[in-house]
Amino acid sequence: MKEILAELERWQREGERVVVATVVANRRSAPRPVGSSLAISESGRLCGSVSGGCVEGDVFEQARDVFQSGEPKLLSYGITDEQAWSVGIPCGGEIDVFVERL
Repeated sequence: MKEILAELERWQREGERVVVATVVANRRSAPRPVGSSLAISESGRLCGSVSGGCVEGDVFEQARDVFQSGEPKLLSYGITDEQAWSVGIPCGGEIDVFVERL
């Protein structure tokens, strides 16, 4: 979270609403540790990462729902290590991501 804090504060000073997605659990060979965060501004800017690029697109789409409803979401993503290698992803694993509007 610390790595995205300055950008979050800047966006908020500019009047942007912000959603933050945070890894709250991971299992096996997940690419980012618990606590990793991705900030999404209402205008579509991104800062940080929850997976190294594997699920950010879906998290971005889910953030749009959170902007609209104000309701947080708990998302789960996962793939086996074997499936990951078969499609060219460097790791499998599972992550749970909590998405909330600030």
